[in-house]
Order: sequence, then structure tokens, then C-alpha cells
Amino acid sequence: MNRHTSLIHSKFYHIFNRGNNRENLFRFPEDYQHFLRLYEIYIEPIAETYAWCLLGNHFHLLVKIKPKEEIGFLNPLYSSRSEDAGRNPNKINDDLKWQLISENEIALLDGIPIGNLKRPIPYRQFSHFFNAYSKHINIKYKRTGSLFEKNFRRICVENPFHFKQLVLYIHKNPQHHRFIDNFRHYPWSSYQSILSIKPTKLKRKKVIGWFDDEARFTELHSNSQPIFLDNKFLLE
Repeated sequence: MNRHTSLIHSKFYHIFNRGNNRENLFRFPEDYQHFLRLYEIYIEPIAETYAWCLLGNHFHLLVKIKPKEEIGFLNPLYSSRSEDAGRNPNKINDDLKWQLISENEIALLDGIPIGNLKRPIPYRQFSHFFNAYSKHINIKYKRTGSLFEKNFRRICVENPFHFKQLVLYIHKNPQHHRFIDNFRHYPWSSYQSILSIKPTKLKRKKVIGWFDDEARFTELHSNSQPIFLDNKFLLE
């Protein structure tokens, strides 16, 4: 399993992990919300999101790492301040987000040599993200030790057939694990967002396009046929 590979720009990945010794990662709704806030801070600037689901002791993400040129550079005036995000959830706001700058914006950073600017490394941003969440949970619940299983799993997705199958697998996971009788009503997944008309950073149109249209999207989600995926994509 590709647990130790770097994340390559412009590639799709199924990223998933679970709690150490199957411990719950999320205990209350505010834990799910905090995970998503940190995701916005650390991951949205470097990756597009196509599907996600958070379930008690594990999670699933389907993302595409952005091209290097689209990510730009870390802004040294802001990046270090995001370290506080894992310690105090009440301090997470626009002022604390580590920010990215494009090559065209470099000139606005008076007195900062171009050689001192760094591009974020995608797999390290995921590590920072998980570390920030772990610190938050350890402080909140007065626990110690690793929260996640070592080395988050990342599987490169290249077969077009797997895109649809992964979306189905991720969305149906809450029902599969008996978190809920009907996965459509599960609040901590991207299923409802994809069908919603509310603004979202989720790549809704592209996901619907994989299924041809919204009608086919809902039809295949209603289908009881088994999902066909290699075991490497599964967390059972």
C-alpha cells in the first residue's frame, strides 16, 4: 500500500486513515466541525476536494493535488501563525490562516527576497493538518499519544472507472458501517453538498460530470449493486 509516497501535483488521491487502536477521532459534532475548519486552513489551498466523509473513528477524502504553479508560495508574513490553529479552536479566523501568494503577487512583499519564499509540500500540509487536529483533541479531552494510525494512507487514482466507484464508496460508508440507516441523511459527508445549490468549494460539477448528470448520480447511489474497488482503496 502506498503509505509512504509523496503526493504528486495534478494527481488524484484517495486519502484515508483511522484512529489509533480504532479510537474515535470525533466524539461530538464540534469535533467534526473543527476537523473541517482545519481542513479549510491547511488543505484547500493545495488541493481540490471531490468527495469526503467523516465517520467516528475514520475518514475518507477524494482530492486532486493542485498544480504547483496554481498553489504559489507560502506567505512568510502569515504562515507561521497557523500553528496556533490546533491549540485554540476559538482563534481560527481569516487572520490566522496560512496564506498563499501567486508569482504575480511577489512584488507586493516589500523587503522579502524571492529566494526566501517557499512552496508548500502537499504531503507535509496533510501532516500539519492531522497534527493540528491531534493537538486539539489531546488538549480538549486531556489525552496523550498518537490519535491517528501512523502514516495516513494515500492511493493514487488514475483509472476513470475508480472515480465513480470511490464516490459511491465514500458516500455509502456511513450506511455500510451502520452509522445511519440511510446514508443520504448523514450530515458529515459530501453527498448532500453535491446535490445542493448552495455555494461550495467542493468540485460539484466535475463529480456530477463523472456520472453524466444529476439523475444518473442519484440513480447509481440508490443502486444496491456492490461497489467494485481493489482492496487497496478500502478501509475495513
